[in-house]
Amino acid sequence: MKKILSGLALGAAALALSACSAGDAELAWEKVNSGALLIDVRTLGEFNEGHLPGARLIPITELENRLAELGDDKNKPIVVYCKSGVRSGRAEELLEAKGFTDVTNGGGYMAMKSVKP
Repeated sequence: MKKILSGLALGAAALALSACSAGDAELAWEKVNSGALLIDVRTLGEFNEGHLPGARLIPITELENRLAELGDDKNKPIVVYCKSGVRSGRAEELLEAKGFTDVTNGGGYMAMKSVKP
């Protein structure tokens, strides 16, 4: 029973992480329009199929090794996005663990694209 409850809690956390609403995308655009770095954490193939204007590609699999590309100012706002919000959620957690203080998960590419001002 304990394993089942633990599994349900993990599943609920994953679902919450992936369920990025349009509100997240709107907040993300507000930050981008105010100067935040916009980071696409999808693969090169996904990026080449379409990406948001001004986005810099740093795949989630490379993010930890490419932190220097984000600059020395760990207080600079950063917005991350991916396909659904899951990888960008992992990116947000990684960046915060590395000391970045203003990271926003914009969620999925299509969600952000649909609310672009």
